[in-house]
Amino acid sequence: MRISVIIPTLNEEIALPRLLGALQRLNDAIEIIVADGGSDDGTSAAAAHAGRVVSSPKGRGAQQAAGASLATGEVLWFLHADCEPATESLAAIRQALADPAAIGGNFTLRFSGDSRSARTLSWIYPLLRPLGLCYGDSGIFVRRDVYEQVGGFHNYPLFEDVDLVRRLRQAGRFERLPSVLTASCRRFEHRNPLGMFAQWTGLQILYWLGASPHWLARHYAPIRERSK
Repeated sequence: MRISVIIPTLNEEIALPRLLGALQRLNDAIEIIVADGGSDDGTSAAAAHAGRVVSSPKGRGAQQAAGASLATGEVLWFLHADCEPATESLAAIRQALADPAAIGGNFTLRFSGDSRSARTLSWIYPLLRPLGLCYGDSGIFVRRDVYEQVGGFHNYPLFEDVDLVRRLRQAGRFERLPSVLTASCRRFEHRNPLGMFAQWTGLQILYWLGASPHWLARHYAPIRERSK
C-alpha cells in the first residue's frame, strides 16, 4: 500500500526541511510531493532534495488538489509543512486501511512546546472529537480512489479541509488514529488562542449554515491580521 505524502507550502524554507527529514527517517518508500503556492524564499530548493515540486495558485485547497493530481500512491496523506509525524505513522495508516470499510482518517493532534498557546490548543482539540470536527493540521489521509470519487479538494480559500472531510464521511468510515501528530502553534504565539478559536468557531457556524467559503474568507482576513 504505497503512500503519497502531499505538503502544501508557502515560504516554508525553515519548517519544511524538518518535516522532510522526519519523513525520510520513517525508512519507507513513500512518495513526497510538495505543492508550492508561489514561495519567494528557499522552499522549492529545500523540497527538490526530497521529492517532487509542483507549482500551484496560492491556497491550500488548490495546492493540495494539484499535488494529489500527480500522486501515484494508493493512499494520499496530506501534511502541513510545520508538523512532525510519529515514527509509527505509516504503520498506523496501513493498519487502519487494512479494514476495507475504512476509507481514511486523521491523527491525534498535539501542539509542540510548553507555551500557553500550545497548552490551550492541546486542551481544545480533543473537545472537537465528539462533534466530528477535524482540520488539515491533523494529517488527513484517504484512499486515492475514494478521494477521487468524492471530488477531492475544492478550490476554497477557507474550510477546504472541513468540506473534504464532510464528503469523506459520507463515503465510508473515517478513523481517528491514536498515533500522535505534533503540530506547531506558531500561528497562535503572542496571540489570544481562545479569542482566535471563538472567532474561527463563529465563521464555521456560518459555514455550516450555508455561507460561502469565499464570502467567509473576506471576513477571516481582518481577523487574521488583527491577531498578528
